[in-house]
Amino acid sequence: QVQLVESGGGLVQPGGSLRLSCATSGLTFSIYVMGWYRQAPGKQRELVAGITSEYSTNYADSVKGRFSISRDNAKNTVYLQANSLKPEDTAVYYCYARLSSTTFWGQGTQVTVSS
Repeated sequence: QVQLVESGGGLVQPGGSLRLSCATSGLTFSIYVMGWYRQAPGKQRELVAGITSEYSTNYADSVKGRFSISRDNAKNTVYLQANSLKPEDTAVYYCYARLSSTTFWGQGTQVTVSS
């Protein structure tokens, strides 16, 4: 049974930082494309960042230079370091694991940026 469990969300002031983690089990982690989407209230889910099995990364324009994605194959975990957070980063952040046409999702973790 595949599981993706996010953690690290919370309430942070504008300009602050958070580190999201997504721990996985039940899959061969190292061969999957991993990443993060987010969904704000009333908006569609959008891709935030992704990282391939070869450690190639991509980012949404809105987070480039502020967010950084990484993976630890020994721990079967993917991370999202989010710096210089803005109120518009407020959303539920979802971790995903993708291999070919198969995608697994986590339950999501809430990130709220507010003073």
